[in-house]
Amino acid sequence: MTATRVSQRALTVAKGAIPGALRTVWWMVRLTVMVSFGVEVLRYFGILHWMSESLSPLFGLVGLPGEAALAFISGYFVNVYAAVAVIDTLNLDGRMITILAVMILCAHNMLIESPVQQKCGSSLARVFMVRTLGALALGFCLHLVLPGPPDAALSNAVVMPGTLPLTEALRKWAIDTILLIIKMVTLIISLSVLQRLLAEFGIIRLLSKLFRPLLVVFGLPARTSFLWIVANVLGLAYGAAIMIEETERGKISRGDADLLNHHIGVSHSNLEDILLLYAAGACFWWMLLSRWGLAIVLVWERRLENSVKNRFRR
Repeated sequence: MTATRVSQRALTVAKGAIPGALRTVWWMVRLTVMVSFGVEVLRYFGILHWMSESLSPLFGLVGLPGEAALAFISGYFVNVYAAVAVIDTLNLDGRMITILAVMILCAHNMLIESPVQQKCGSSLARVFMVRTLGALALGFCLHLVLPGPPDAALSNAVVMPGTLPLTEALRKWAIDTILLIIKMVTLIISLSVLQRLLAEFGIIRLLSKLFRPLLVVFGLPARTSFLWIVANVLGLAYGAAIMIEETERGKISRGDADLLNHHIGVSHSNLEDILLLYAAGACFWWMLLSRWGLAIVLVWERRLENSVKNRFRR
């Protein structure tokens, strides 16, 4: 096959990927704008701060001070960057930061990522339950097993709601949202094109074989390997286009997508987000391996649940 024919074939495939990517982009942009605006309003009027104070007693069970709840809430409704911005204002030791980081990685950007998982075949209520309770359960377990003093001195620093004028806060929100949308559009279209090209030239089949042993341990079907890689490298929000397209085109069944969602719901973006929290003081291996362990439990439990349901239907 000549270079010219390869180029023409690649160009044809790339053009075919763009319409579907644009539909997902439009859906993601509308969702992102609505959610980010709502969160900005909640933050500005102090509602997020009030929610974090209400959660303070619960956070004592995982060995964290009350103000750590604000970092978790910020990550839960916004993203890891927002959580790190709060963590940097708190006087936490490495043990506390690791516990908090694992919880944030399990449940962050929920209002954006959960609808993506729903569109790929999972129950929205179940996604929220699995990721939220999983974060709390993992935090509690780490509090019991992590080395170090569990009763270290706690900081009294509290991050207060924003005091900027409302117009200035909205201007900053608009600029940040536009920059996020530009990044999102670029990544979603690029990933959609890349996925089609990898499928066209047989690279996805090669990746499936390469990661098959690991996916067997995780309880995931081999055909989910590419989506697993995308979710681990780029996360759910930016990998949304490929996940939605693969499901809607029937390349992956909704059942397989649901199994994958149980894994990547608590363990995704294992490059950028982990390095970001590592820089904030969390332990890299506890962040990665603890969530992999939880993901294995969740997927195999889901498989057992599905097996029992299918037996009763017969």
